Amino acid sequence: MAKSEPAGVRWDPGQYLRYADERGRPFADLVARIAADDPRFVVDLGCGPGTLTATLCDRWPRAHVEGIDSSPEMIARAQRLTKPGRLTFTLGDVRDWKPDRPVDVLVTNATLQWVPGHLELLPRWVDVLAPGGWLALQVPGNFDSPSHQILSTLAAEEPWASYLDGKVRQRAHAPGPETYLAVLARAGCVVDAWETTYLHVLQGEDPVFEWIKGTGARPVLQALPEDVRPAFEREYKARLRQAYPRQEFGTVLPFRRVFA
Repeated sequence: MAKSEPAGVRWDPGQYLRYADERGRPFADLVARIAADDPRFVVDLGCGPGTLTATLCDRWPRAHVEGIDSSPEMIARAQRLTKPGRLTFTLGDVRDWKPDRPVDVLVTNATLQWVPGHLELLPRWVDVLAPGGWLALQVPGNFDSPSHQILSTLAAEEPWASYLDGKVRQRAHAPGPETYLAVLARAGCVVDAWETTYLHVLQGEDPVFEWIKGTGARPVLQALPEDVRPAFEREYKARLRQAYPRQEFGTVLPFRRVFA
């Protein structure tokens, strides 16, 4: 979220929230490691539909929490949760964001993978922290997983490659925890960086497709003409079913996450 999108690419809050519990777990694990006692200004860069941002009000009852996202659809959904003076949401690009006061806690969750050159932003964000402030980030680390490799392979095959040539200008990417540790340490931070692989057990028909449809596959799917997209989706689903076979208890989606 909070991305610079190619023209015509949109976020669907409903699709994104389809697996809200699974998507929310890394956020909860990230925030649990923040040891800020009584912050007054908390910012969530890439807040999406705002449901996770709202939990920061419960974590820090005296803080003003602000969510920023560049998706009009996501911000419209998030603004339903607004609490004047406590929880606000603003449409904006993280690359241009500048707070009007020092930030006690800055959180960015599953956002930076959509921002090219985002490592250059981190020292700038460290500079806007209040003394003793916290910066916490989480990004996916599963870009070499079957779900993404199948998508790239299929998008390079005909007849779809001709439709997609030059139209998908943005693909998610992020480095490993050692890179974030080095960048933040050089910026003067004491850094705790780690990674976790979650084993999400998903239910329903073609659950891995439904998961990635709301995130990583979104730019490709939206770049295809409406009369071409169904055939691409059918083939993508078939290959995903082979890579992630359904078991008696559900479909297991291993998902690596990187934290700092």
